[in-house]
Amino acid sequence: MSRRGQRILDARGYVLHASPWRETSLIVQAFTRDHGCVALVAKGAKRPYSVLRPVLVGFQPLWLSWSGAAEVHTLTRAESGPVRLLDGRAMMSGWYMNELILRLLAREDPHPGIFDAYEAALDVLADARGRSHAVVLRRFEWLLLEQAGYGLDAPMPDFDRTDAEPLLRQALRERLDQLLETPLRTRQVLMDLQRY
Repeated sequence: MSRRGQRILDARGYVLHASPWRETSLIVQAFTRDHGCVALVAKGAKRPYSVLRPVLVGFQPLWLSWSGAAEVHTLTRAESGPVRLLDGRAMMSGWYMNELILRLLAREDPHPGIFDAYEAALDVLADARGRSHAVVLRRFEWLLLEQAGYGLDAPMPDFDRTDAEPLLRQALRERLDQLLETPLRTRQVLMDLQRY
């Protein structure tokens, strides 16, 4: 199948960020389970009676459909799932997770484990009786770094333990010291690339 005719139907995802584009449209950065981070243009989404306007909301599960082969695809349909309510503090934590995903993950590189961790973190943040926000964020950060290839070669610490933080900081400091002692091979890599 050619990339020109690519159509994706009902991909489960979340809106990470939306910004205005032209007079009536939005550029939506979405995170999907099977397609990773995708950029979508939602034509007419800023119009008052647009069916997309009330659906493209952060932290709500969506089923997204799009088409196109360009870097920015055209959103053709969006349907919302069950509503998840976040209070102000939980919303700040959610925006922080969104920024991490946007900054650390390559576009259209699927990470189902990170998607599941994001969804689980949002569920805990929405539950007023859930864990502290710091514990949820530390757990998500650890899983994100691990699955994106930047993690430590160590089991996940128990973030619920209050005495674990100094031990974790010490392990991270030791890992950073190891990385700083390792000489960078940037010059050698550039030299090797010039041969080709």
